[in-house]
Amino acid sequence: MRMSSTVLRLFSDFVCPFCFIAEQATVPRLRDELAVSVEWCGFELHPRTPKGGMPLSALFPAARIPALKENLYRFAAGFGVTGIRHPDHIPNTRRVLAIAELARDRGRLDAFREAGMVAYWREGRDLEDDDDLRAIAAGVGLAADEALAAADDPALLARVDGRQADARRLGVTGIPTFLFGSDGRGEAMVGCHPYEVVAAAARRAGARPRLRSVGGPGETR
Repeated sequence: MRMSSTVLRLFSDFVCPFCFIAEQATVPRLRDELAVSVEWCGFELHPRTPKGGMPLSALFPAARIPALKENLYRFAAGFGVTGIRHPDHIPNTRRVLAIAELARDRGRLDAFREAGMVAYWREGRDLEDDDDLRAIAAGVGLAADEALAAADDPALLARVDGRQADARRLGVTGIPTFLFGSDGRGEAMVGCHPYEVVAAAARRAGARPRLRSVGGPGETR
């Protein structure tokens, strides 16, 4: 008999460093050890970013940026995440989130969001650049031309806006946000926390240890 899963709605964005750390460290372990089904919800961290992006100095004083980067690298290392290179350029993520919706439809969301985050945080790719978007999509088995068309597809962009509105309705203002329960009434946790803290919240929501004999980790929807 298949074990029922506890739903985790994970609000995240490609350019959020703490989302990247959580999705590299805490989330995979959570899915591996507990019966949790992850619903990944794209959330524009900086929705007012102009097309073409903006420099990191638009958010932080230039003199503080080196220290901010070093603090991030130390924080990430505490989660076992290394190799981060914080870009000095922040893209508008609306188009890449639209491609993520296509990837969801094609059953490639996990692979695409992993590839997109690694491309940005480890490889310095521009998530607004058409060539970079095509390469990331093709690398996870999506048709490159279809993915690039999806970036500007009104229906998929409307879906991105709908997820943003849904997040606001649920009170999401910062990411990553972990929201347990499909009805939006469960426990919410904001920020990149140690695995033990998130796992405790999952267990309070009813998540049970995963039975290894019945299959692998829960799929992202």
